[in-house]
Amino acid sequence: MKTSIHSTLAAALMVVFTHVAVPAHAGLFDDDEARRAVLDLRNRIDASNARIDGKADKSSTLDLVNQNEQLQSEIGKLRGQIELLTNELANAQRRQKDFYVDLDTRIRKLEPQKVTVDGQEASVQPAEQVAYEAALAIFKTGDYKRASAGFSDFLRRYPQSGYAPSAQYWLGNAYYAQRDYKNAIAAQQLVVKNYPDNPKAVDAMLNIASCYAELKDKVNARKTLEKLIAQYPDSPTAHTAKERLSAFQ
Repeated sequence: MKTSIHSTLAAALMVVFTHVAVPAHAGLFDDDEARRAVLDLRNRIDASNARIDGKADKSSTLDLVNQNEQLQSEIGKLRGQIELLTNELANAQRRQKDFYVDLDTRIRKLEPQKVTVDGQEASVQPAEQVAYEAALAIFKTGDYKRASAGFSDFLRRYPQSGYAPSAQYWLGNAYYAQRDYKNAIAAQQLVVKNYPDNPKAVDAMLNIASCYAELKDKVNARKTLEKLIAQYPDSPTAHTAKERLSAFQ
């Protein structure tokens, strides 16, 4: 478009030159009127060129603005997608971490655990710990019949458990609470026989003496107390045994 305008203006200038130059063969441009016409036409051409250049610059600027806005819009969309992907990645990593924590917790529950029972460290399976604690909880409620069944079942299933000495002891106490003194004696005698170094052994002997006393068997009650004092002379239970022994004199 700019080239066409330039061509038209050049043609117009040629026409002016043609008409102006004919009357004055000897002194071209001596005529003031012709000179003013040429200058006026040149000024018009320059002004036209300036307007054309201005329009071209504005058009280019507008194109650049439109392109910039389009780029900004695309950048905004990309940022949104990046934020979405970042959040999804963070959530995936969090779920993965939670999964491994839960898996590790479950595996640990299946593995043997180190516990301290009656001052002695033992390795026990989670299942046997649950079974023992369940029977003991029943005992504490005063339901001694169910408790004795629970301890008996525990000893049948886990005879080598670190809880076995304690379970055998509480089984004897559950029988005693039901006034089943013969079974109580038998249960406590197994504690003394199988676990002589366990802290429950000395208390088991004292319970045996109590059972004999309830059965009016003072002879065996006295013998049990004397044996307790001889085997565990420095234990606090030995002091109790001495006091009870004096009552039989």
